[in-house]
Amino acid sequence: MAGPLAMAGPRDTTGPSRIAVVGGGPGGLYAAALLKRLDPAREVTVWERNAPSDTFGFGVVLSDETLGGIRDADPAVYEALRRDLVRWDDIDVVHRGHRTRSTGHGFAALGRRRLLEILHARCTDLGVRLRFRTEAPPADVLAAGHDLVVAADGVHSRTREAHAPHFRPTVATHRCRYIWLAADFAFDAFRFEIAETEYGVMQLHAYPYEAGASTAIVEMREEVWRSAGFDELDEAESTVRCAKIFAEALAGRELRANNSTWTAFRIVVNERWSYGNTVLIGDAAHTAHFSIGSGTKLAVEDALALAHAVDGHPDLPDALAAYEAERRPVVASTQRAAAASLHWFEELAGRVDRPPRRFAFDLLTRSRRVTHANLRLRDPAFTAAVERDFGCPPGTPPMFTPFRLRGLTLRNRIVVSPMDMYVAEDGVPGDFHLVHLGARALGGAGLVMTEMVCVSPEGRITPGCTGLWSDEQAAAWSRITAFARVQAPGTAIGVQLGHSGRKGSTRRMWEGIDQPLPEGNWPLAAASPLPYRPGVNQTPKELDRAGLTAVREEFAAAARRAARCDFDLLELHCAHGYLLSGFLSPLTNHRTDAYGGDVDGRLRYPLEVFDAVREVWPDERPLTVRISATDWAEGGTTDEEAVAVARAFAAHGADAIDVSTGQVVPDETPAYGRSYQTPYADRIRNELGVPVITVGAISSWDDVNSLLLAGRADLCALARPHLYDPHWTLHAAAEQDYEGPAAPWPAPYRAGSRRPPTGRRDPA
Repeated sequence: MAGPLAMAGPRDTTGPSRIAVVGGGPGGLYAAALLKRLDPAREVTVWERNAPSDTFGFGVVLSDETLGGIRDADPAVYEALRRDLVRWDDIDVVHRGHRTRSTGHGFAALGRRRLLEILHARCTDLGVRLRFRTEAPPADVLAAGHDLVVAADGVHSRTREAHAPHFRPTVATHRCRYIWLAADFAFDAFRFEIAETEYGVMQLHAYPYEAGASTAIVEMREEVWRSAGFDELDEAESTVRCAKIFAEALAGRELRANNSTWTAFRIVVNERWSYGNTVLIGDAAHTAHFSIGSGTKLAVEDALALAHAVDGHPDLPDALAAYEAERRPVVASTQRAAAASLHWFEELAGRVDRPPRRFAFDLLTRSRRVTHANLRLRDPAFTAAVERDFGCPPGTPPMFTPFRLRGLTLRNRIVVSPMDMYVAEDGVPGDFHLVHLGARALGGAGLVMTEMVCVSPEGRITPGCTGLWSDEQAAAWSRITAFARVQAPGTAIGVQLGHSGRKGSTRRMWEGIDQPLPEGNWPLAAASPLPYRPGVNQTPKELDRAGLTAVREEFAAAARRAARCDFDLLELHCAHGYLLSGFLSPLTNHRTDAYGGDVDGRLRYPLEVFDAVREVWPDERPLTVRISATDWAEGGTTDEEAVAVARAFAAHGADAIDVSTGQVVPDETPAYGRSYQTPYADRIRNELGVPVITVGAISSWDDVNSLLLAGRADLCALARPHLYDPHWTLHAAAEQDYEGPAAPWPAPYRAGSRRPPTGRRDPA
């Protein structure tokens, strides 16, 4: 928290002398109090359209971190809060008649009305002008008459809308409806309860906020809400109906409302948080889903950071820039976590079939902020029970449990993801590939995948791509698999076969990614004659019947060679905008014949290729398929179509689906973040019951263990971490004190199986 605000009392400052605060919620009030306290000579006015006692919702949750910042910045506010805080440690997850309790979490809450009373009193003591039941003047009038305008006017901020061309807000409405209610008793834990009704799945989020009262939020998908008839009920009728649905949790007691309406959550993001002398804080600047309890927390921390920045920078533009620079990364991280939590609850219906403890673990780790490792610290008994359910032998982390695909048993759940190296000569892998893949095979992963191996010269991405269209290439690959068999026994080696389609004939990545060759370009073929980048990349030829047959046979021939090379597993590359992916996506397949149109038509050719490969690939060896589950672009593959694609490949004999996303069109807008692609794998795994490999920004063994235990994936593929550290898996074992058979150190390396001591840091 902003340490420089900790002080014995007010001191002389420079900076804005007339300050307007729009909105009398916790963020606006606390910003007003801090700014006035730092310089009592300032004129600070708060405009609030509602009465002092009006509030929406009931309780607020504050973290120890936030409370520590309040304590340092204004001990008087902290002491007033501390006397009213309700604290508890437990979370109850009630699911199909089972109550699973996890402890050690540490929550603090109080009533929202009481929080406002404390802040009203503090503002009054400090001389802040509080104008209740008063609309703030227009944004431009405030800006002209004040040195600083703090817009704390919430998710529907009029100030933000008045300056929308400058703040450039994006507001996204999501798929659940929810209502804030209260119960006149205190739950003894943070309670999540799932109700599977005739209309669909509903959920209760409940927590105490004072000795005799609890917040109770009821949430459900929009279609469930309508089916249950809530769209036709008023506030009182909705309150009674919710109490009946969750009567067991409430022990038959009533719920009460407070200006409670059903609403859909809106995620607010702004490209800029300040314009001139106007700055956004709290929900006006950003929102985070209530399921991670961060709304008030973020607003209060914004107020702290803003006051700190104004205090430390006499020049207002510098102060507002410093405020945004400090808060934006923190807020972005919180919004990513909140978005993951929001998505988890939106897709709740697809999770309810999981066993009770796995379901609870999945819920607890939904935002990725709580992980397997810190749950082991918070609640070792609960976590140990989840591990036993998963099948972990004593002392074995989840990632070091074996996994079977057809006739292949992988000794652990780590996959070295395919990574193009672009250093082959005429498609032949050389010494670099031997060292590169050999080092990763020695590094402990259960499965090491080659880069995309092209089935023809015309199917290469770049001149440096490897291939399997010749016996010379097959011999070179056999040298690599033979090395792994002898020097890294137990490590499986997989080959990924693909064809570049319209993304071929380009330079090596470091020479200009997706840029055409300066000379020597070869003709391209694709599902439709659409260049990857119009005006930059060449227009491919649409494959006709003869071309479709020829390419299919090239895949089959490459698969035969791969079998002779002694690869353990084959993956068909149907992702990232390459040839087969180009058939699957509606953005790249505009055909009007049997190979285009709806998802069944777009699947037809990739399935023909899959069947041809499966026919020649040894029956005991697994065959997987990598797909792009979303194109991250409007009009692209939908979530439902991704499930349909995975279902079709599984029905044709795919042993696992490797779930990636994007790279299909150049104007994609991915929602990057930690393990950001896993929700797509999660849905496919649990809706279809098919094994999945998840990939994408998974960088820690703690993430791997969390994803596996939660049932979101069966295998985790990591790319860049294995470039940084070829022995990533062995080091993960050492860091977890695991020395079992799933991560054996090669005999010459055993002396390095423990982290070396660091150098002395104390003075000599």
